[in-house]
Amino acid sequence: MINVNNILKAARDREASDIHFICGLKPMLRINRDLTSMEDAEVVSEQDMWDIYDYFLNGSVEKDQLFRKEKILDCSSEFEDVRLRVNISYSDSVPVITTRLIREKLPAYEDLGVPDIVRRMTKQPQGLILVTGKTNSGKSTTLNALINHINETENRKILTLESPVEYKHKSKKSIIVQKEVGVGGDMPSYSIGTKNSLREDCDILIIGEIRDKETMEAAIETAESGHLVIGTLHTKSCAETIDRMINFYEVRDQATVKFLIASLLKLVISQRLIKNKRGTLSLVPEVMVVDNVIAGIIRKEKLGVSEIEDAIQSSSNNGNIGLINALANLFVNDIITLDQAKAQIEEKNIEILNRTIMQLKIKKQEESHVIDNNNTQTSNPGNNPFI
Repeated sequence: MINVNNILKAARDREASDIHFICGLKPMLRINRDLTSMEDAEVVSEQDMWDIYDYFLNGSVEKDQLFRKEKILDCSSEFEDVRLRVNISYSDSVPVITTRLIREKLPAYEDLGVPDIVRRMTKQPQGLILVTGKTNSGKSTTLNALINHINETENRKILTLESPVEYKHKSKKSIIVQKEVGVGGDMPSYSIGTKNSLREDCDILIIGEIRDKETMEAAIETAESGHLVIGTLHTKSCAETIDRMINFYEVRDQATVKFLIASLLKLVISQRLIKNKRGTLSLVPEVMVVDNVIAGIIRKEKLGVSEIEDAIQSSSNNGNIGLINALANLFVNDIITLDQAKAQIEEKNIEILNRTIMQLKIKKQEESHVIDNNNTQTSNPGNNPFI
């Protein structure tokens, strides 16, 4: 019989991010993006998969009925000091289970590599801030680090809607109310939870995932009514995020929605994680601050995704960080290779990447030269009129 506790303990000790339970294979761990088989474990049988299924459902008849009906289930569990986010689906009529390990201790916001403009923008009294990226891009970690920072520094009421709740926050300077969305949870859906937040006197609403038009409408309504809304979307860039938001709506409604987005959206951070030269993961952030230029592009009848990308890339003085700039900076600082940087962008942008790298290298050399000169002058009494 398979011992799930032993597998969870090994995964935790090896700092795995995920465990894959698949019939006919040994349990697989994802460590720094690589899949590694647990060689000391047995091959998982069909009966093992149902035993693992029972382990994570922990006797919940409601969750079992939902899975049998919908053939998919997201739920949470706990193992010692680790919270688990569990996804269960079918493959050839046998459960397939993917388990995400969530550490109880959050990393400090300063250690994530998230640009400071993101933290500063959470001081806005109202509006919409979006943390975006593909699966496994660190969105939840960034979001919860932001929550923790606000909790430690500001006196506000924070309401979170999550599916499932990952990090458990304790109220500090702020009041935090966390609600799990889904069957058996605290709220049946994100959209209902978002609408209900208007009656809960919260200052900041955190939406774990904006996945449909109803939730987007409720988020916009909440931001419009004077709240700060921070949510996540599964998009790969800032420009694509705008496109996704607009395309939630029918064509006849998009002109109105564009004006709402242009006035309410404050900032989008689109992040991705790539393996660096040390074999660990580094954050690659793209940041879009919605200034007058970006807002004007959003309001246009025909949205230009490339126009938004160009505006982000060319205006860094207000906090914008283009993807190419972020990649070039990592390369110049010897964190990633040039091939890794090129793999993250389209072929047409390779030349722009090369030029940006050259500019950053020149700037770095100039800054180093200035520092060397200052050190020389400081160490030479003859150049100091006060000695």
